[in-house]
Amino acid sequence: MRHPADDTADRTPGPPPLTYVPLREHPLRRFPQLFLGLALYGLSIAVMVRAGLGVSPWSVLNQGVERHTPLSFGTVSAVVGVLVLLLWIPLRQRPRFGTGANVVVVAYASDLGLWLVPDGLGLAARTGLLVGGILANGLSVAVYVGARFGPGPRDGLMTGLAGVTGRSLRVVRTLIEVTVLAAGWLLGGSVGAGTVLYALAMGPVTQYFLPWCAYAGTPAAPPGRVRRARLGPPRRA
Repeated sequence: MRHPADDTADRTPGPPPLTYVPLREHPLRRFPQLFLGLALYGLSIAVMVRAGLGVSPWSVLNQGVERHTPLSFGTVSAVVGVLVLLLWIPLRQRPRFGTGANVVVVAYASDLGLWLVPDGLGLAARTGLLVGGILANGLSVAVYVGARFGPGPRDGLMTGLAGVTGRSLRVVRTLIEVTVLAAGWLLGGSVGAGTVLYALAMGPVTQYFLPWCAYAGTPAAPPGRVRRARLGPPRRA
C-alpha cells in the first residue's frame, strides 16, 4: 500500500530550468529582469567593497589589479571578464546576449555603487553593509540567471572546464575561486571575514530566491489540443 507521504514527495517540484532561452521569447518580461539583476549585482559588489571586511574571490582579484593600475574597479572587472571570455575559445563555449551584458552592466553598476556609498564608515555600519551586500548579491544572481539569457564569463568558464575535465561543478568552481582568491590576495586585494561569509552564504541565498525568479519558459500545448487545432472542428454531414 502506498503511503500518502510518498505522493507528497512525488509532487515536490524540482530545480527550475536555467538553460538558455532565445531572445524573442517574452522579451518584455525577461530583459528588465536581466538588467535589474545585473545592476543589483554590481551595486552589491560595491557595497561589500565599501564594507572593507572582505569580498568575494573575483572581487579580491579586481581589487588587487586595481591597486597596480590606473583603472577603476569596474573597468578592471570588465577587462577581467573579457580575458576570461578568451578562455572560452578552447573550451568551445558560446557567448550569449547575457554574457556581454554581464561584462558591461556589472562594470558600470559597481563603479556607480562605489561613487554612491561613502568610505570610512564605522564598524557597525560596515557590518550592516557586508550582510546586506551578501543578501543582495545572492538575490541578484537569482534574478539575472533566472532570466535565462546565458551565463556570465566566470560561470561559463566553470561549466566549460567541468565539461572538458569531467569534474563536478563544485570541484571546478572551488579550484577556480581558490586560484583567483590567492592571486588577488598576492596583489593586495581585501581578504577577511566577509570572504568566508560570502563563500558560505552565497549558495543558500541564491538557491532560496531562484524558484521565485527563474523564467519557466512557454509551456508546451497538450498533444490532444494540438491535434484538434490541426484537424479543426468536425464537419457536419
